[in-house]
Amino acid sequence: MVDAAKLIEPLSQLRHRRGTSVILELDLTEGVGDESPGDPISQIMAKRRQRLSEIVEGVRRGARDPRVRALIARIDGKPLGFAQVQELRRTVAAFRASGKPTVAWSESFGEVGPGTVPYYLATAFDEIALLPSGMLGLTGVSVNATFLRDTVEKLGVEYEVGARHEYKTAVNTFTERGLTGPHREATGRIVESLNEQITEGIAQRRGLTTERVRELTDRGPFLATEAVSEGLVDRLAYRDEIYADLLDRFRADDGTEEPNLQFVSRYQRRHAFTPRVTTALHEGYVALVSASGILVPGRSRRAPVGGSVVGSDTLAAAFRSARRDPRVRAVVFRVDSRGGSPVASDVIRREVRLTSEAGIPVIATMGDIAGSGGYYVTLGADAIVAHPGTLTGSIGVYMGKAVLSGLLGKLGISTESIDSGEHSGMFHSDRQFSESEWQRVNTMLDHLYDDFTAKVAEARGMTRERVHELARGRVWTGSDAHAGGLVDHLGGLDTAVRMAREKAGLPAGVPVRPYPQQSPLDRMKPAESSEDRSAARVRLDAWGAFTEVSSGLGFPAGGPLTMPGSWEIR
Repeated sequence: MVDAAKLIEPLSQLRHRRGTSVILELDLTEGVGDESPGDPISQIMAKRRQRLSEIVEGVRRGARDPRVRALIARIDGKPLGFAQVQELRRTVAAFRASGKPTVAWSESFGEVGPGTVPYYLATAFDEIALLPSGMLGLTGVSVNATFLRDTVEKLGVEYEVGARHEYKTAVNTFTERGLTGPHREATGRIVESLNEQITEGIAQRRGLTTERVRELTDRGPFLATEAVSEGLVDRLAYRDEIYADLLDRFRADDGTEEPNLQFVSRYQRRHAFTPRVTTALHEGYVALVSASGILVPGRSRRAPVGGSVVGSDTLAAAFRSARRDPRVRAVVFRVDSRGGSPVASDVIRREVRLTSEAGIPVIATMGDIAGSGGYYVTLGADAIVAHPGTLTGSIGVYMGKAVLSGLLGKLGISTESIDSGEHSGMFHSDRQFSESEWQRVNTMLDHLYDDFTAKVAEARGMTRERVHELARGRVWTGSDAHAGGLVDHLGGLDTAVRMAREKAGLPAGVPVRPYPQQSPLDRMKPAESSEDRSAARVRLDAWGAFTEVSSGLGFPAGGPLTMPGSWEIR
């Protein structure tokens, strides 16, 4: 039988002989994933999408590797998550600190569209190149809100909603005709905070004053030639020219051998495996547990349409397994979620806390969004880390239903029900809440809000009065949340990993691994119990969150601890 390994080995050796030096390459046009898919089909679908943790570790490894000579990245106008952008900026800064050059290039930072956030990322690099036919869409930050109250009223749909409190605006899209005062206040501050961060970042890296950046932003977008003349980009060039210049700079002394180009993800996977295995056997590792999606009771599900949902059973099993795994020395808990079910959030928070109390440090790190239930689940951690541009807080709750009797009547549909009690049909969509049913709704809202704020007060060492000032459903940027005491540190995944290693008494080289890692056999065999690592696997769902009818009616499928708005920062 032919030994496949012997056939592959010469090819691998040939590839390594092609050059003694390496230029790392990042292509960010396909986006960046915040977690590793848990099922085989999703892994195939996400094959071209790089993981953020892989990029961070790979670039930082490259900064220490004498073979790596430079970093080049392609950035375009497609939006990345704002916190992801700040994570990448921090990572590029660490690479620059090694004295190695960094180059960013783009065909267009927004082609007849916004490009402020991609350009903000590009300014982290030493040199920015733009195609002569490209544009620079530096126009500032905009958060858009859509209101459909008149539309749903014409359809005969009515929303009955209660909230705690005035900033909990999750269903304002359907209940209001425009921004309420609190909604405008909170969103205005978010836009102001993010714009301050962008302006200061661009000014620092481009050698401009913040006043000059604001002036330029008000004049944008810019043609490529204008971008050069205003000092916003360094040169105009096509891809072949950019790459040829960079490769020539590091060509061998005899002029015959040029550096290898290698994607950061490929570089990281190739060079990290063997040391990780050796280190993990002797010293253990840091487990990276991710919660990305709406929080729901039960099992996690991933879908090709509608995104993923985080099941409390699945995540709780992951933390229980980590506590029983002698190789897990610390946990980094990555949260990118707008929340969902209060019960699911509390189950996850409890398991996080039990893991910490078992002597395994847990550091929570927030992605683009970690609000409402997404903030709740971090309360059991030893420390909370957020990017300045993370959207978090939203400590509040809402509850209600869509009343469809008017729409059903227009369609000629009638309904009847036989009830065993006064409140048997209170959540039916063909009737309004009665007075006594509203009393129960308000009792539940008060209980959920009081429980949420009490847990925040205990975890953050605050008075209930101070928590209420920061809560009331208000969304904060990570920068403002840090100033208010809702998070401990500003930073990214690298900050959380460093803190986890320090708290566990581990050296800097101890690896970080997505957890739980499951073999194909683990995915196939049934779990022995709820304590088994196999209980933490993710199920593939045909429709994911779209299976919930309530999501189509304006109520997020997860539940009342859900953060308002769509929050795409452009």
